[in-house]
Amino acid sequence: MRKFQIFFTLLIVIVFGISSTISSQSLGEFEVDETAFYAMTKQMSQFFSRFNNEEDANGKKYLPTDPNYRNNENRRHLLPLLFDQENPRTASTLRDFFIEDLTKNDTNNFIKFTGGRWYAEVSSTFEYQGKQVPVVLFLTIEKERLGSKWVLTNIYFQGFNKFFPTGDITEREKHFLHPMSHELDFMNIYKVFSDPAIVEYYASHSFQPDYLSLFFYEVKLGRMKFKSVDTMKFHVFQMPNWYFEISYFNRKGNNTGWLISNLMYVKENEKGPLIKFYEP
Repeated sequence: MRKFQIFFTLLIVIVFGISSTISSQSLGEFEVDETAFYAMTKQMSQFFSRFNNEEDANGKKYLPTDPNYRNNENRRHLLPLLFDQENPRTASTLRDFFIEDLTKNDTNNFIKFTGGRWYAEVSSTFEYQGKQVPVVLFLTIEKERLGSKWVLTNIYFQGFNKFFPTGDITEREKHFLHPMSHELDFMNIYKVFSDPAIVEYYASHSFQPDYLSLFFYEVKLGRMKFKSVDTMKFHVFQMPNWYFEISYFNRKGNNTGWLISNLMYVKENEKGPLIKFYEP
């Protein structure tokens, strides 16, 4: 038995020794491709490190004292590798403009894990009223004492949204309580509840449905039960005048893992309405 263990250990050393000397080599029916392995952005933490140029192309971390650490000149060569190169929107002049804007010598455009304004979008399956339904969960990082944690900020569930349609402004204006209703002890308040489908028309102009509270309510009553996480992606608003989306790509080649899948030029004063979708 001991001889077998020694032989097996030597075999592993030989195999890994051979595979480390070349980037791609066939071993029986298997092919070891280190180039693809190192090129793949395997985790979001690695995406952050590469985006900020805090590690080299082989995944080796730079010390903060290293001149390569967060070096913008190096970033110009590394950032294109973090885009989905099969998508025209993320492999065009817009991408080049984005990289040029981020790597100017006088800029400090680096992603911060606890910097806020980046969100996880988790597409999940729940059981609701006896059916399997899709629910999208939105989360963000929140600081807590000496650390941080993910917290839910909003959800999207079609079953909730259909109860609060936007509605036509003219139609909404037809439904109101007269300003002198208080002089009649609000005898006309029955109008508010006569048609439940439009009860929100009687709310103030600032009213916004709180879908997260509705979601928690249904979960607490046991009517909405979690089943699975299906897909996930991230939305980043930290870079001045830019928004980008990060998705996971599982495919052959070097352009795999967590990559930028959408890119938009958005002025800072125009980001508010977009961010409200993730964090009302």
